Amino acid sequence: MILHTLVEFIGNTGFLNMDIRSAIMIIVALIFLVLAIRYGFEPLLLVPISFGMLLSNLPLSGMFDEGGLFYWFYQLNKMGILPPLIFMGIGAMTDFGPLIANPRSLLMGAAAQFGIFTSFIGAIMIAGFNAQEAGSIGIIGGADGPTAIYTTTQLAPHLLGAVAVAAYSYMALVPVIQPPIMKLLTTKKEREIKMEQLRPVSQREKIIFPIMVTILVVLIVPDAAPLVGMLMLGNLFKESGVTARLSDTAANALINIVTILLGVSVGASAVGPSFLVLDTIQILILGVLAFMVGTAAGVIIAKIMNVLSGGTINPLIGSAGVSAVPMAARVSQKVGQESRPGNYLLMHAMGPNVAGVIGSAVAAGMLLSMFSGY
Repeated sequence: MILHTLVEFIGNTGFLNMDIRSAIMIIVALIFLVLAIRYGFEPLLLVPISFGMLLSNLPLSGMFDEGGLFYWFYQLNKMGILPPLIFMGIGAMTDFGPLIANPRSLLMGAAAQFGIFTSFIGAIMIAGFNAQEAGSIGIIGGADGPTAIYTTTQLAPHLLGAVAVAAYSYMALVPVIQPPIMKLLTTKKEREIKMEQLRPVSQREKIIFPIMVTILVVLIVPDAAPLVGMLMLGNLFKESGVTARLSDTAANALINIVTILLGVSVGASAVGPSFLVLDTIQILILGVLAFMVGTAAGVIIAKIMNVLSGGTINPLIGSAGVSAVPMAARVSQKVGQESRPGNYLLMHAMGPNVAGVIGSAVAAGMLLSMFSGY
């Protein structure tokens, strides 16, 4: 009896129920943890994602099975609740001053969304995805995890795991993916351009900005309301000067809690048997191409603007037009200082960076408007 019980116990352990796909995903999760902890690749994103991936792929854990803990976290993503809350927190942490001081930054943020639509076309023409699936894949090019999740829940929920993991992985790998593209498309002389200090922006301008953006964007693209609306509400909490407690909650406690829930559920969705399929590989390839094209488009439009301005704009800030805030702006600063120590591009790069946040939300709204219920 004891021997039978012992044999049954051993047979029910994860060791004897491991398959090759689960083993591969566990290795991937461990690599992500090393990148986050040892090399500092956006640990706030990569640690919860990789640990969620690890737990859900350990055999018999049941973490992502129906009724499991991560299953319920994941439902908050599928219902479109967590991404807008993330946007509220981002808004409460974001200073739109650089964008207000230099409205031309909007062009770089808009250009960086080009990767979304080129990947959308590629997903249809090359990989054979339908329009809704292609829209979900293309949005990865905006380098905005919450936007990618929100769009995919509406257009192609069956792709949510692969799209979410791709979007957040590429966001975390911004410091690896962007610099080679930036250096390839710019000359050393361009990278050394020192930009003039931005003008001061008044509190009145900062209060009016989120209100006006909300009105204009939602009137033009109503489907962008959940993302843009929450982004601007969080920013209004910050800039109004009368809601300090709400701003502090949105920028700290709330966004930290939501990041944990979203991160572990996104990672947990990458379960070996359903994740390691051809569609996932295609999504990962198309996603990184979309991100690379978006980065390149931002740099190219900044180069054009530099020529038209008489050589006053450093093209490196164009790469920050993708929506990875503030990672992409930091990369612009880092690459700029490699060419010219003491050249401070961070605040200039924040203009296109926050413009990219708005741009990706607008692009998502356009995709939802065109293909939701298609």
